[in-house]
Amino acid sequence: MDRSPPPFFKQGPSANARLAFFALLAIALLVIDARSGLLATIRQGIGTVLYPLQRTLLVPRDAASLVTDYFGGIGRLRTENAELRRIEVANARTLLQVEQLAAENSQLRQVLAMRERIALRSTVGEVLYETRDPFTRRIVIDRGLQHGIAAGQPVIDAAGVVGQVTRVLPVTSEVTLLSDRSSTLPVELVRTGQRAIGFGRPHPGGLELRYLPSSSDIRVGDIAITSGLDAVFPPGLPVGRVVDFQRDAGGSFASATLAPIAGVETSRMLLVLLAERSGVPETSAPATDTVPARKRRPTGK
Repeated sequence: MDRSPPPFFKQGPSANARLAFFALLAIALLVIDARSGLLATIRQGIGTVLYPLQRTLLVPRDAASLVTDYFGGIGRLRTENAELRRIEVANARTLLQVEQLAAENSQLRQVLAMRERIALRSTVGEVLYETRDPFTRRIVIDRGLQHGIAAGQPVIDAAGVVGQVTRVLPVTSEVTLLSDRSSTLPVELVRTGQRAIGFGRPHPGGLELRYLPSSSDIRVGDIAITSGLDAVFPPGLPVGRVVDFQRDAGGSFASATLAPIAGVETSRMLLVLLAERSGVPETSAPATDTVPARKRRPTGK
């Protein structure tokens, strides 16, 4: 019986024969290409023909890579922006603190220079806060009975008179400013030597010279200083500058408005002139440890 496959299923040479043939063909092509380089042109042609197909097949991969890089870049940018904002806020806070310390150091140096010019014992205090009473102009400083503060002592800054101590606690004191309606201060005009009494004027802030003779020689820009007649404020301290002078129509009196020379509403570092409770200032040497301890280090040059 014939068991060979029918003609329809005949497959030609056996698999082993085909393997041997193609192996020999490959070896022959490798030898010919290595010796003569005849297949280089064929490879170049095949590469040129297949390049568009290769690029087409690589499009999905490149697109996926671009999408991944895009979203990854957005995430990195968000992270970097958040970090930059945090650094910016930190730098802004540091800059504000540095500017505030520089301003405080400048005021402290000016106040210390004023203390050296005045032959009176004094102590430097820092403004803590303003009182809550809207009808008064008073502040609280960080010096009290423990630092030799007493009611009635004058308070100045580097430019001139700020106010007067009116209430004293063990570690703090209340200062009534020149602009308070209850403040009064004897003054003298530098140009003419005319004396007057300054009354506090909350709005817009400053002093008002009342009941002046209508013949008074007062001009806008004149400087008023303390006269020393009250035995509290030493004579010669700058008080204010005349910004307005008016004569009563048909009357015998005139009035003038003074704008404070000192930073009555703005100064943070103040100088309290230590005086005895009787109101006579002490004339001993300046105190050596009256500067607040936490302010000594920033004033170093």
